[in-house]
Amino acid sequence: MHTVRLTMIGLVLLSVFVFVAAQINQRKNKRAVDGARFFIWLWLAVSVINFCVGVFVANYSVATELAVHVIVFGLPAGVAWYLSRRLRSKA
Repeated sequence: MHTVRLTMIGLVLLSVFVFVAAQINQRKNKRAVDGARFFIWLWLAVSVINFCVGVFVANYSVATELAVHVIVFGLPAGVAWYLSRRLRSKA
């Protein structure tokens, strides 16, 4: 359940980042802001912290946490990468 909850939080946070970046870009800045790219770096940090808590505090094995980490980080980051590429091609 924790994995599903964190993955959903990641996807919601990604949508917030993309929405805010779109609002900033409507102001016709010289340089377009890519909210999905910012999200990937933030989500990597959150995922690494989650990994460390799982291994060192909850005492899960590294192999178990890596499998969870692939889902928790990979799914939202994959969607972010796709959105970043798609939005960049429209510009």
